[in-house]
Amino acid sequence: MTGPLLETKLHVPRRRRALVPRPRLSDRLARADDPALVLVSAPAGFGKTTLLTEWLAAAAAEGRTVAWLSLDERDNDPAVFWPYLVAALRSAVPEVGAGALALLESRQSSTDAVVATLLSELSAAPGEVVLVLDDYHVIESAQVQEGVAFLLEHLPPLIRLVVATRVDPALPLARLRARGELVEIRAADLRFSQDEAAAYLGDVMGLALTADDVAALDGRTEGWIAALQLAALSLQGRDDVSGFVATFAGDDRFVVDYLVEEVLGRQPDAVRSFLLETSVLSRLSGPLCDAVTGRDGGRAMLEALERGNLFLVPLDDRRRWYRYHHLFGDVLRARLMDEHPGSIAVLHARASDWYERHGDPAEAISHALAAADFERAADLVERQLPSLRKQRRETTLRSWLDAIPDALLRVRPVLDVGYVGALMSVGDVDGVEDRLRDAERWLEASAGDGPAGAMVVVDDEAFRRLPTEVAMYRAALALVRGDVAGTRTHAGRALELAEADDHLGRGAAACLLGLASWTTGDLVGAHRWYVDGLASLERAGHRSDVLGGTITLADIRIPQGRLHEAMRHFERGLALASDPAGPVRGAADMHVGLSELFRERDDLDAARRHLTISQELGEHAGLPQNRYRWRVATARLRLIDGDHAEALELLAQAERVHTTDFSPEVRPVPAVRARMLLQLGRLDDAHAWVRERGLTPDDELSYLREFEHVTLARVLLAEQSEPSLNAATRLLERLLRAAEDGGRAGTVVEVLVLRALAARAGGDLPAALDFLRRALDLAEPEGYVRVFVDEGPPMAALLAAALQRGSAPGYVRRLLAAVRATSVPRPRQQGVVDPLSARELEVLRLLGTHLDGPEIARRLFVSVNTLRTHTRNIYAKLGVNGRGAAVRRAAELHLVEAHDR
Repeated sequence: MTGPLLETKLHVPRRRRALVPRPRLSDRLARADDPALVLVSAPAGFGKTTLLTEWLAAAAAEGRTVAWLSLDERDNDPAVFWPYLVAALRSAVPEVGAGALALLESRQSSTDAVVATLLSELSAAPGEVVLVLDDYHVIESAQVQEGVAFLLEHLPPLIRLVVATRVDPALPLARLRARGELVEIRAADLRFSQDEAAAYLGDVMGLALTADDVAALDGRTEGWIAALQLAALSLQGRDDVSGFVATFAGDDRFVVDYLVEEVLGRQPDAVRSFLLETSVLSRLSGPLCDAVTGRDGGRAMLEALERGNLFLVPLDDRRRWYRYHHLFGDVLRARLMDEHPGSIAVLHARASDWYERHGDPAEAISHALAAADFERAADLVERQLPSLRKQRRETTLRSWLDAIPDALLRVRPVLDVGYVGALMSVGDVDGVEDRLRDAERWLEASAGDGPAGAMVVVDDEAFRRLPTEVAMYRAALALVRGDVAGTRTHAGRALELAEADDHLGRGAAACLLGLASWTTGDLVGAHRWYVDGLASLERAGHRSDVLGGTITLADIRIPQGRLHEAMRHFERGLALASDPAGPVRGAADMHVGLSELFRERDDLDAARRHLTISQELGEHAGLPQNRYRWRVATARLRLIDGDHAEALELLAQAERVHTTDFSPEVRPVPAVRARMLLQLGRLDDAHAWVRERGLTPDDELSYLREFEHVTLARVLLAEQSEPSLNAATRLLERLLRAAEDGGRAGTVVEVLVLRALAARAGGDLPAALDFLRRALDLAEPEGYVRVFVDEGPPMAALLAAALQRGSAPGYVRRLLAAVRATSVPRPRQQGVVDPLSARELEVLRLLGTHLDGPEIARRLFVSVNTLRTHTRNIYAKLGVNGRGAAVRRAAELHLVEAHDR
């Protein structure tokens, strides 16, 4: 879709032959102490690009590599912006960006993943790299702005970002300014001084002006370079220079209007017509200009305009592509609108036709829309739908379809259903039902004997597949709305409609049926459907979808109590994700899943190791849900390590980045947090969660709320009152029957453990031991440990009693030892009154590096406030009052070395 113009956007503008030396600015940039960001922010016509090309030429001479990207409105689509940015970097540093580029080609890649991969690759760049984003003011997309902000916040030390813009960008400027990591060049800096104006008008433009004339022009333009350039062009060949200067007045806009009229008025008719007609183009080449103007000689005209300094900017070294100075182009278009409004649509239509014939459908569509030729635009977009979907360019698709009148879309069922896909990709279901109903009416009409009225179809193959596609979107829509029966009906219909060789369609339908079964608690059915669905997806070659489904298979097996099988799923997924023939996103997810299973087995070293590997792989190696899954898994380990504040902070982060995709939310993060609060003795906070969720012991039970109701039972048990104990017992009895009926052995084990604790609290030890024995029988074959250990001393007492009665002696001894080990304080480090936790030791190690506080916080995935809490604790435990002293004291006590080993 970016096609032949990719090279022009990556071209560093050529240095001009005659320039006014501006050492005050070049020295300021040269003396900058390696800022993360160089911001050149000023209105149009202030010489931003000229300044940068001069500075970058010097930087290149000093050994810095320069990557340049000129932006335009199309770059508001993340699917356009990031490939261009990666291409810009690769054009300058070929060894950078291969991984990011591979992710961009993946249908499941996210902005965070692409940027994280790119940052990792930039860290290995062989030298200093300067990345320039020119005309950044055209970027209005929040997605792109957030991605650039993330890139900026995590830039490696040898990478500089330079942003040239007409307005200040949505970047953390205040924070960078406070850190001394920002160099700013603004309009006030860029304005010509009177000496610079004199040098420009005299030395560059060859005008013989008096000092008074220069002072007058400089004062009235306020050093605005573009206005001075326009004035100089108007002054050429005049006899009464002083008279012109004396009458020259007005603000920026009127100055420009007046001077451009003067410039245009002094051009031959052929040149003037060429300028106006080609002003509709964002980029110009000889053949394109010939097509738009309907005349030959476009290339020669462009070369003549460049020689005449008529605001033409070359975009490549071969003089094939140009653009007008933005300010000049704006005025030309305004003049065209005033003088020849009826020609604008014709000019855009010619440009659209040329771009289509030369393989750039995106520009063809943009010009068709500008020409208000919506029929043509719709035809072009429909032909591009398969490519747009493959490239995951739903943002671009929606922007185009939003520009096409809705009445036109309604008679084009393929395009209308394409709009449904663009809407649902971002969770927007408004209007989806109406569009699907329209498509169904067209399908019914086309199935009859007569013509289907005014229906328009461009892609016949897509129309043939439309019944299956409509059924699939109806199934997905029903799932979003919580209509499980509807999901089953429509997914079943899609499965019937999909042809035998449509492995992708059949696999997706089967997985939707699996999701419907999972939502109702039918885990056996869910597993069966998913196995069938993944087999079809694998035959279709959609490995990324297979990997996502593998996580689902493991998630289904865990509540069934089949931990060994869940581990095999994660191990198979890891092998698929790490395939050297073509790795797929998801390796990070598999390590998180394995970590959770090792934590349940009480193999905490293995659990930590897998989380560390997942973190080191980075978010680019994970699917969307991994961002919150990693934080939840890490929080559970931090709680075991005694890092309570950080555990809660990680759960707070997990809530902020939480996403379920289409999967049922069976373990809500707030419920996980409520359980953690109970373990920390914060019963009031847990009660607040119960009130917020509106939970009661007499609620109707469902699988979707099972985790929450088990958590409610824990809250009731923690109250330690007879009414609460009775309420908890009744609730647990109902939960036990539901879990047993649903074949959810994993839930059964947890509920039996709680029933045992409830019976013990009520004084019925025989019943407590009976419940415990049943739990042990189910848990031992699968290796459960933490479900018992996390209950602490009350469980230790029950296990000791069970051991006396001879219940599973080997297994019980292991559990009893684990519970007691968890309750025993850690041995103190030599010379430290209060031992440092594992997390505090990790912080201490990073304090000994060059990283500053915010960088350490980012490395540890915690907030700066949480880092400060850890740091204060470290200082207090070591008896020091500063970072350097803490590092020295740690070295004396060999704390960090011991921890590293």
